[in-house]
Amino acid sequence: MKRVSLYESSGFEETAIKRLLVHDSPYIKIINFNFKPGQELPIHSHDIEGQVSIVIIEGVGEFLGKDGATLPARTGDVLVCDIAEPHGLKAKSELRALVTIAPPI
Repeated sequence: MKRVSLYESSGFEETAIKRLLVHDSPYIKIINFNFKPGQELPIHSHDIEGQVSIVIIEGVGEFLGKDGATLPARTGDVLVCDIAEPHGLKAKSELRALVTIAPPI
């Protein structure tokens, strides 16, 4: 068993998205991303099989998708998609997201 406190372990940075590798194994990867307003994880995809989930644990932003598609992203929202599907995230406020990738890349 392993316990990680995201609020104690990872803060925010003005110049770049703050990232914390929470867990990495042959089965799953979990990353905490902390964004200041306006920061974003650009739309991207990976040419592999697997899925990704993005859980908004604090804040407000937008999930980004193919062809300019956006979906609201608020505390408690979860985006799930194939990892080969274009995805990204943009913060409108300070935003904390927990990303799970299975299998890990």
